[in-house]
Amino acid sequence: MIRIEKTLYTLLFLCFFSQLTLAQETITPKLIWAVNKVDLGTVLEEQGPQLAEFQFTHTQDSLFFIETVVTDCGCTTVEYTQDTLQVGESGVLQVSFDPSSGAGLFSRMIIVKGNLFGVQDTLYIEGNAIPRASDPAGTYRTRKGDLGFRLSKVNVGEVFTNQPKLKQVEVYNFGKTPFYKDSLQFAGPEYIQFSQLTDSIMPNDRGLLQVLYDGKLKNDLGYFEDQVSLNWKDSTTFIQLDVLADVFEYYAPFAKDDLNLVPQLVIDPKEKDLKTIKANAIQVVNVVLNNRGKQVLEIKKVQGNCECLKLELPKTTLEAGESILLKVVFDPKGRQGIDQRNIYIFTNDPLNPVQLFLLKSRVE
Repeated sequence: MIRIEKTLYTLLFLCFFSQLTLAQETITPKLIWAVNKVDLGTVLEEQGPQLAEFQFTHTQDSLFFIETVVTDCGCTTVEYTQDTLQVGESGVLQVSFDPSSGAGLFSRMIIVKGNLFGVQDTLYIEGNAIPRASDPAGTYRTRKGDLGFRLSKVNVGEVFTNQPKLKQVEVYNFGKTPFYKDSLQFAGPEYIQFSQLTDSIMPNDRGLLQVLYDGKLKNDLGYFEDQVSLNWKDSTTFIQLDVLADVFEYYAPFAKDDLNLVPQLVIDPKEKDLKTIKANAIQVVNVVLNNRGKQVLEIKKVQGNCECLKLELPKTTLEAGESILLKVVFDPKGRQGIDQRNIYIFTNDPLNPVQLFLLKSRVE
């Protein structure tokens, strides 16, 4: 009797273990997607539907086919590979997005269900849809030659040194001559490049320009404003644009256990209120910079937001536990009322590579 019970327990255990193993196998990814998100960028309504393509590979021994695809918006339609795939074979799913469905930033979700248990993958398309302008003259107020811009300057925003930043710029042609993509000529610093995305910008119509800003080529950190020139060979239009960017050093993620090993900048104090001061009285403030980490801290740059600031450092490298004084000289001449000065400190502290010191005052 005891032997029979042991046999039954053994069989039950083996069945349970087999089911557990099978359950573990079902969560193994069966489709490998090249990407699961596509950024369509800036999309003009008159450009019509935009396509995003997703490629996938079937990785399991079982035969596979897509059963259904569900989207979260009627603005998207989907076409996909209908074939039954064997292991190692690939397929394609194409999503068409209609930009006339709405305006502004969008993020659409696509759910892919397969015939195999556990196959339900989620894909995304995103971008910025811009509807037609009912009043071009009022919308594109900044005129540069025959081209109209929404804003007077191109703000690229934050740029990191690990990869170039792309920014689309919408323009309107108020002239009588088309602007063709292959005739665009650009002059500016090597870390900025301009291109025309639309093949042509016809009279009384819109188009898209694109600026590429390479933070690594810039080889500097902080806020910058550069001027570039654009002209088209078959047009008399010659324009100058100001390009704004904030360039930051990129640091790859690191293990939590290494937090106390890397350089760590500590600022004391983080802000200073001078209270009420006279416009003819130069102010001097000393700020302590301390390296709390166990590796050498490198101060790569100290930048103020005003020419009224003079910043002095005795050195730019700090050993573990070392402190130095940052001397801040503020000349309030020509200022009046509540004032705030920002001083940015760029270091190789991977957790906080840019830190801010605030200098506040009320100038009489």
